[in-house]
Amino acid sequence: PPLVPPAPAVVWPTFGYDPARLHMAPAFPLQPPFRRLWAAGGRSLLEFPPAIGYGRLFLANGGGTLLALDRKTGLHAWELAVGRCEAASPAVDTTLGGTVYEAFLNRLPCKAKAPDDGELVAVAAKTGKVRWRVRIGASESSPLVANGRVYVGDWLGKVSALDARTGKLDWAFKTGGEVKGAIALSGSTVYAGSYDGRVYALDAVTGKLRWSAEGDPRLAGHGTFYSTPAVAYDRVYIGSTDGKVYSFGATTGMRRWSHSTGGYVYGSPAVWNQLVLVGSYDRTFYAFDAATGDIRWRFAANGPISGSATVVDGIVYFATLAGRTYGLDAATGKLRWSFEDGKYTPVVAEKGRLYVVGYGIVYALVPG
Repeated sequence: PPLVPPAPAVVWPTFGYDPARLHMAPAFPLQPPFRRLWAAGGRSLLEFPPAIGYGRLFLANGGGTLLALDRKTGLHAWELAVGRCEAASPAVDTTLGGTVYEAFLNRLPCKAKAPDDGELVAVAAKTGKVRWRVRIGASESSPLVANGRVYVGDWLGKVSALDARTGKLDWAFKTGGEVKGAIALSGSTVYAGSYDGRVYALDAVTGKLRWSAEGDPRLAGHGTFYSTPAVAYDRVYIGSTDGKVYSFGATTGMRRWSHSTGGYVYGSPAVWNQLVLVGSYDRTFYAFDAATGDIRWRFAANGPISGSATVVDGIVYFATLAGRTYGLDAATGKLRWSFEDGKYTPVVAEKGRLYVVGYGIVYALVPG
């Protein structure tokens, strides 16, 4: 289905762009080659891409700081030192005149595993002032804001829905393992993968279980789901640490297909033009037929692929752990562009501009 544009003040609302987490930009022309306008950062790891709204890029770094960068200059508009590790993208929404939501892990230096020591923070988009903060399990789940609620997963195995204005808990559902990926929404259902090896479909208003499904069995048990689900064509697409990409029926949970790669699939699929686009730790990027799971094309990269892909104007962008960002023709897999930085999920975009997330630097690029 066509993407529904967000409010005019919000350009890129959340991880994967839309609630269904399709990792596909709206339709606007933006083709390589590119030239650099500015670069910002360099002090700490930037593992997840920013959200964009109100003329700013919002992102969190490994040093426990939530940042707002001016989109024209890259200069810091404000900073909020949270003092916690992070592994998630923020979400920005028009609630209360503009609010940024971010989930955090346990307190720095984060050497000891503390599954109950996490936080969800809501701040004013324009000033960085804290609106509310709520203690949750340690979380690397990029928040989803929809229908007046914030949906987030955590290491305690919970999927939680909180009031976007106040942070008050509406409901919580307990899975059998850590919920590390983000929550996806389609219609009245939210979807989450868990480290218990199951995918869950929950009523978005009540949290009631609609179905759960598990991956294919193997000798050592089921794989785990770190990947964020993508929902399209009445299917749920998700990668697993068992090295497979799965397709489940969105309304039934029935497994439609699974396809093996040669390594872990941590990245979240991008869905574009009936293709499921995702990378693997086997150093290969794949395009699967969304209906059948057949491989349409594959591309050999220079290192393992951990992060997620994003499609912008028919080009699919992904990065490798060897530190390079690739841009491929999404229809054919032909190399169109590459960049000498990148590590995880590398790009977000707006009309006329591509933002590339390197290991510790954000680059603002324009065609030319």
